[in-house]
Amino acid sequence: MFAFLNKKDPAETTDLELDPKRIPAHIAIIMDGNGRWAKARHLPRIAGHKEGMNTVKKVTIAASDLGVKVLTLYAFSTENWKRPTDEVNYLMQLPVSFFDTFVPDLIKNNVRVQVMGYTDRLPASTQKAVEDAIADTKDCDGMVLNFALNYGSRAEIVTGIQAIAQQVVDGQLDVADIDTDTVDRALMTAPLAPYHDPDLLIRTSGEERISNFLLWQIAYSELEFTDVKWPDFTAATLQACIADYQSRDRRFGGLSAKK
Repeated sequence: MFAFLNKKDPAETTDLELDPKRIPAHIAIIMDGNGRWAKARHLPRIAGHKEGMNTVKKVTIAASDLGVKVLTLYAFSTENWKRPTDEVNYLMQLPVSFFDTFVPDLIKNNVRVQVMGYTDRLPASTQKAVEDAIADTKDCDGMVLNFALNYGSRAEIVTGIQAIAQQVVDGQLDVADIDTDTVDRALMTAPLAPYHDPDLLIRTSGEERISNFLLWQIAYSELEFTDVKWPDFTAATLQACIADYQSRDRRFGGLSAKK
């Protein structure tokens, strides 16, 4: 359910004890604050993005070790094309270098790569890096590392509606039979089933908005906003966010057994 959350650095919490039976199956993260992290250090914005990718590596392994089933990372939105050309070009190159160095570790940790978004609109070199990473990790059956790359939730929903409408036009589906499962199957998270909806959504760097990310899927997700900038996000920060998640009573619109 939705809740008001404290904004202090959750990594300040010590001696955390997590219930291994209540680890969120799907964690989604809006990785925010790379540019501000760099600016605070008088570095170019791209330095923040580079350090942010190192954080992705650390958090991926940490999530896998905790037993998370799916980790979805908002890497590049459909709106991010509005950024300066040099920065966009650098962001498009990041998956190439990231997967080139990290795929062996992903395989070692039994992590499978998946990507959702309008990847056909990415540069050819970026598309190839993504396709190679997916192919190289296809036999891994542990955690899924799902990147949202050139992804926007409103566009995803429109595309899904178009697909459902086409099924109706083609006589494959009756309007009366359209339900929530129909929509789930039409969205880009469908391959993640049964973990297509995040249990926990984390946004770093102090911003408290969703920014066009998984709008349908987070209807009953727990939301965690932290002031920690993404390059400073650690395994301990992740554990603290999960501890906060485990402290909540998820009722999905109903009543708790305690009520």
